[in-house]
Order: sequence, then C-alpha cells, then structure tokens
Amino acid sequence: MIPARKRHTVAIVGAGAAGTLTAVQLCETAARRRVPFDLVLVDPAPEAGRGSAYATPDPRHRLNVPASGMSCYPDDPGHFTRWLCRHGEADVRGADFATRYRYGAYLADALAQAIIRAHGTVAVGRLRTRAQSCTGTPEGGVEFQLADGGRLRADSAVLATGPAATRGDWAPPGLRTSERFIPSPWAPGALDGPLADTADVLLVGTGLTAVDLALSLDRPGRTVHAASRNGLLPQPHALSPAEAMAAPEGLDAPSLSALRRAVYRHIGRAVRTRGDWRPALDSLRPHTARLWRSLTPEERAAFLEREGALWNTHRHRMAPLTAESVARARTSRRLRVHAGAVTNAAVREDGQVLVTLSNRLEIQAGWVIDCTGPGPRPEDPLWRSLFDSGAAVPGPLGLGVATREGRLLDAEGRAERPLFTLGAPRRGELWETTAVPEIRVQAAALAQELLAPLSRRRRTARRGPVDAHGLALSTHAEAAAAYRTGLDRVLKVRAGAEDAFGRAVALDPGFALGHAALALLGHECGAGVDVPRALADAQRSARERADERERSFVDVVTRRVQGDAADGGAGALLGHLAAHPADALALATAVPTIAFSGINDLDDAYALRLVERTSPAYDGHWFHTSLLAFLRQGQGRFHEAAELAHRALAAEPAAGHAVHALAHVHYESGAHRAGRDWLDAWVSGQGRGAVHRAHFSWHIALHELALDDPAAVRRRWFAQLAPGRVSGVRALVDSGSLLWRARLSDSWRGPMPAADVLDTVARDVVERPATAFTALHAAVALAAAGDLAALRRLRDHAAGADPVQREVIVPLCEAFAAVVEERFHEAARGLDRLLPVLRRVGGSAAQREVVEETLLYALVAAGRCDAARRLLDARLDRGASPRDRRLLAALPG
Repeated sequence: MIPARKRHTVAIVGAGAAGTLTAVQLCETAARRRVPFDLVLVDPAPEAGRGSAYATPDPRHRLNVPASGMSCYPDDPGHFTRWLCRHGEADVRGADFATRYRYGAYLADALAQAIIRAHGTVAVGRLRTRAQSCTGTPEGGVEFQLADGGRLRADSAVLATGPAATRGDWAPPGLRTSERFIPSPWAPGALDGPLADTADVLLVGTGLTAVDLALSLDRPGRTVHAASRNGLLPQPHALSPAEAMAAPEGLDAPSLSALRRAVYRHIGRAVRTRGDWRPALDSLRPHTARLWRSLTPEERAAFLEREGALWNTHRHRMAPLTAESVARARTSRRLRVHAGAVTNAAVREDGQVLVTLSNRLEIQAGWVIDCTGPGPRPEDPLWRSLFDSGAAVPGPLGLGVATREGRLLDAEGRAERPLFTLGAPRRGELWETTAVPEIRVQAAALAQELLAPLSRRRRTARRGPVDAHGLALSTHAEAAAAYRTGLDRVLKVRAGAEDAFGRAVALDPGFALGHAALALLGHECGAGVDVPRALADAQRSARERADERERSFVDVVTRRVQGDAADGGAGALLGHLAAHPADALALATAVPTIAFSGINDLDDAYALRLVERTSPAYDGHWFHTSLLAFLRQGQGRFHEAAELAHRALAAEPAAGHAVHALAHVHYESGAHRAGRDWLDAWVSGQGRGAVHRAHFSWHIALHELALDDPAAVRRRWFAQLAPGRVSGVRALVDSGSLLWRARLSDSWRGPMPAADVLDTVARDVVERPATAFTALHAAVALAAAGDLAALRRLRDHAAGADPVQREVIVPLCEAFAAVVEERFHEAARGLDRLLPVLRRVGGSAAQREVVEETLLYALVAAGRCDAARRLLDARLDRGASPRDRRLLAALPG
C-alpha cells in the first residue's frame, strides 16, 4: 500500500497584524494558483488580527496612518476605506484616521474572507498557545515546542512576532520590583490600577505609546507626566495634506553627510513650495530601505545617534484629532512633557514613587509606566532558543534579527532553515519596517516565495476550455462553464451575468477574465461589485496565470476603470480587438449599446468599420448582427437596421441588443405607435428576463411622450420605472431622465419625485460618477430635483476627472444650474455650445436628446421663439411627433 503524501504545511507564529497579513496573502495566492497546503497559526490571543497594537477598545486611540494607507493589499489601496463604508462609516474618506480597534476588526474580517475564498485549497488551523522553541527536522523542515506541551511540525514557518518587548533597562532596581511600575502597558489588565484612581502618572517615553496612554489616563484632578531624553512628542499629520512630491535627486549620495544635505535641501524646497515639510519626508518612504542599506555600519550608527529621535518624531506622526486632544491636555497642564532621563526612583511608604530626572527635576507619581517603545531585538523564549542554537543572530547594530529578504540568517550568515520573518524583526535590514504599508508588501512577497516551490507547472499538451467563440480560457471546465453563462447573458442583455461571473471566480479565484468581467460590469452597469477589488484580483491573476489575450483584456478593463489619461483606454481596446476580433465582451464594450457606453470618441463611421472588420470572426452570429443593426439605425438606414434586428431575433428571440436596435429604429423614424405596441409586447413576454428591462420601458415611455399621452407616461413610470422597481444607475439613467423630459414638455403635472429616484442611487455614483455618461444623467436627475448644491459638487468632481467630464460635464452642470435658477438666456447659450460635442459622453442619440430638449425649454423660457421654432422644425424633420407639433403650435408669432 502506497502511503498518502503528506500535505505541505506552513506555520505562522503570531496572529497580530503581520501574521494576519501574511495569512491573507498566503490564502489568496494559493487559491489563485490552486496550490493546496495546510496553514497553521500559533497565537494565544482570542482573535486574529489585533495583536497588542489593535486590541485597545479606547476610541481615542487612532491609527497613525490615514485609512488610504492601511489596506491589506498593496495593489488595492482603497480596500480598508471601502470596508469602513460598508461597515457603518459611510462618510469616511481616505484621509481620515480610523480607530485602532476598528482596524483590528478589519484585519480579522479580511482573514476570514480570505479563508472562505481559499476553502478547498487551504486548510487553516489555529493553535491558541505560544511557541517556546524551534529546531530543525531531518526532512529539512522545522519543529516547534509549544507552551501547552504539544509539538508542531512544518515545512516552513513565518515568525510574525511583532515588535520586541521593552527591556526596561532604564528603570532603577527598586522601581522595577515595585507594584507601582507597569513594564508592559498593553498587557491585559495592566492599566486597571491607574484607571481606577486619580493619582498622578509618569510615562517614561514620549512616543506614540505615551500619547495613547496620556489620552486614556487623562482625567480631572490628575497630572500625567511624560519624560524622555529629548522631550519630543510625535509631530501631527496635516489637517489637509499638501500635494505629493517626487523624491529628490542626489539620494544615491556617496556618504551620509552628502545624503543628509540632499534631504535637508529637499525639505527646504517642500516648505517653500508647499508650505509643509511632510510631503518631502513622505516622498522618501519608498526609498528608505535602499538608502539604509547603502550606508556603512558606522554611518547607520551615526544616523541613529544624531537623527534617530528627530526622524522618529517626524516620520511616525499623530492623527490630527489625537494631536488636538494632546494640545488641550498640555494647555490645561493635565499633561506635562519633560526632557530628561530617569536617574533615580524611590518608592515611599504611601506607595507614591519619587522619580528624579537627569535635569534634576523630581516628579511624584502614583504609577510609573514604561513607554520607551520596542526593544532592539526580540527576547521571548522562541527567539532566545533560536539565538542560543545559532539558528538566528541579532541584526546590524543589534536591531532586530539578521535576515536576507526576510529569511533568517544563522551564525554563519547562511539561510539554511525555512524560517522567515517580517515587520519589526527586520529593522536591522530595512530600518523602516514596522508600519502596515511596509509589512503588507513583505507579506505579499513572502507568499510568493513560500508557494513558488509548490506551484504546479501548467500543462500545455492538453487543450483547455474555450468560450462560445472559440477563445481559450485559462481555467478549469466548471469555472469556464460559469463564465460562458455570464458572457451569454451579457450579450443577450439578460439578468444573471454578475452572478455567473461571480460563480466563475468562486470556483477559480485565479481566473483573470472572470474578475475583469465583474470589474467591467460594476464600473459600466452599476452592478453590486467591489470594482477596485475585482480589478486588483484580475491583475494579480493575469500576472500569475493567463494567456496573452486575457492579459490584454485585463489591461483594457484596467484602463477603462481607471480612466486612462490619454484616451480613456480607447487605444488599448481598439488594439485588443484588432488582435482578437472574436472577443465578444471587448466588442460589446467598444460599441455604445444598451449594456455599455462604448468608446466616447468613437464616431458612427469608425464604429461601423470596427464591427464590419470583426465580421469574419462571428460568421453571422446573432450578437454581431445585433450590433450592426444598432449602428445602421445610427446612420439613419432604418430599413436595413430593422431587417438586421429581425434576423438576429429570429436566431435568438431573447437578443436584447437586437430589440434595442429596433426600439431606436421605431423612435428615430417616428413610428411611435408601432414601436410602442411592439416593444410593449416584447417586454411583457420574452423581455421579462432582461437585465435592462427598465430601459426598454423607458423606450416605450419615450414613444408615449412623443405621442403626447401624459397619462400613459405617468402610468408607465409608476408601474415600471418608479423607485422600488428600479434603483441604482438604471434609475438614474432611465427613471430620472424620463421625469425631466416629461417636465420639460409639460407632460408631468404636480410634484415630481426626482428626489425619490436619487435616494435609490449611491451618493458617490451621483456626485462622483466614474463615467461621463453617468455624469450626464446625474446632472439631469439633480436638475429635476432642484439640488443645486449637489449639482455643483458634481461639477467640481468633473473638473478633476477625465477629459470628457472636464470639457463636457462641467459646462453641462453650469447650464443645468442656470435652468434651475431660471437664468434661461445663459442656460440656452451653454447648452447650444454643447450639442456638437455631446456625443463624446457616449450612449445613444435618444439618451443624449435630453440635453436638446432642455435647450428647447430654455429657449422658450428666454423668449427666443425663433430659435425654438428652428429647433422644433429640425426635430420634426427627423421624425413625426405629436408632442413637438403641439409645442410648435404653442409658440407665439
């Protein structure tokens, strides 16, 4: 009998922030690569993620880094901010400083979600104990002796033990043995005594730990003293961060003195140009480890001696709210800061401690708390066993432990055992390595290294699954089937595409196309997708396992979502289609239709050539025929467009793109009765499963508006387009614009429920839309609601967004604001100038027509009846409309 092969085991000792971040990266990387292994976390704490740093429940204890810098993922910086928004803090911004307890909850949740996503690939275990010692095994692994008497064998291990405990060497012997001395303030129950009375307290140390404790212990009748050799408190973060700076030239200086001059010049330049030194110091962050490595041991020691304290107080800053609380306590003298080292301490009979500082100041306190920060190197039993055996040695200048790219070096300078570490133990190698922005990068790198030997080689001999058009899919059969279902539903404009793509990536977390499709649906269609997360997952997966076509499509989606500065990603998308014409999802993205807004500056002729060029790859497929029908109606070739749409519908009766093309044929040609009746029958039958059913209802309502039947419009709105039946972007684009058009043509009497429509849409979507197309309809809905303040916020957002929003949406918002404020002459001038460039926002002519109708309303209200008459004549030349004939007849003179 052949024995079963033992699964590879990775142990993580420590489940605080560093251990949790490592576990998250290991789980997610393994899930993407489909690499099975066992993961064991060793830590006595009741909950993973908190450690000592994030266990404090005191709401005054805040993070020292803005929320935008605290994501678990280096390639998804907004992840923590979005988590806060989903967990009750809707107004949080990336520049805000969350409480440390909330961040601990975030880390625990991130780990739980990672474990769920890796279920079936990674088996995760948790041992609620401590590792006491570590030895090697004959097989080349490691074995831990645990405090509960057990043993744990692992093929590799990560020692995520966090900062070393302070040694308290500064405290006189009499003080160290006193019950009034608290050597570890974050230990459970350590502060029960000081919190229970009002006796004065001396904090030895003036760093971030002292700041937190000063806030917790502050109360009327108590003085909190804080003393350190330099008496320097951490500097505060700026209330409004200045513009970022690039790192200066001259960082590769040949000596510490030359580097020092370059940095001080850079700081001086920041103060002169930005009024703040912080951007200069922050610009050094990506280069700190390299600069530290470039220094000789003597130069590093000189830096620590001369600039160490100055660097720490300026680099590791307080949150602004914390700084305000500290300033109030100092002003009221409840907090007093002293420069001086402790030279003597005497414990009196009444329990009070009399402490003498090197500046001869005597301080009487009921409690003395060690806040001197982490010790130079770890000293717990596990690390002592490694030091004693020579498996680990102290790092340079006695800081942390000796490592090479995170792997422990032994006494001979070799990295033989599979032992790794990250965070504070790497101080000697990296200097700056204790904050989450650095630790998360190290965690991701460790996951790559630990799993690299386990990754299976891709099999190239066997043909993998393909999509419906014969394009290869880098996944397994079950995920490919789910992806094909999602793609089919997108192409048919049917409901369920998001669920199908979600199922595909649940089955295969490393399936790049599935993640990219979800990001695209979230960005373009307002689907309930965490777009930045889906995009980051797509990029990670594409780097690890994807072919050239899939990597190209992920790049296309990335440029589209992030608003490529040059052309919104149009060039990349067109290049992708030239190389991969059978990529139906890419083609649907490029051509403005019901599903996607298309390429903003893609004129009808170019779009038609694009669709015609891709024709051989589809061989008359109903989807391609539907796109061609839509573009033919845009050319005014209505008869040909109708024939193509009917041909597609004969092959696939649920083909939503063909129905959409036919809806435009009826509307643009003025066949309003026939269009209303045909589309109403389809919506009630085959269209019941359409994902954009509200948009088809909107098309029917446009026919009813044109037929001058306000009662039918109201019935349609309340039955099929009112909030509760439609929500999100679809409500913005269809329900909101219909209300405004009905109001403009005097087809809606009484209160207009535009505010109800806006209540169904996320505020970010309305005031900070990702696309110009959404921004156009946000402006329409806000004008309908008369919300001038929000309209101006939308304008301000557009001013800092992509070129189309800057050049089209900004003046559009100003024109709509003029309509709301009844400055009709000004509104008409602005709207008239916009008509020639309006197509840049994407969408169809019927959707953009709302701007023309607003112009008509402004012209009539401004008394410019001749211009209004010319506009109405032009509209009636395009197609018959009883409503337009009524409006024309009502014009005076």
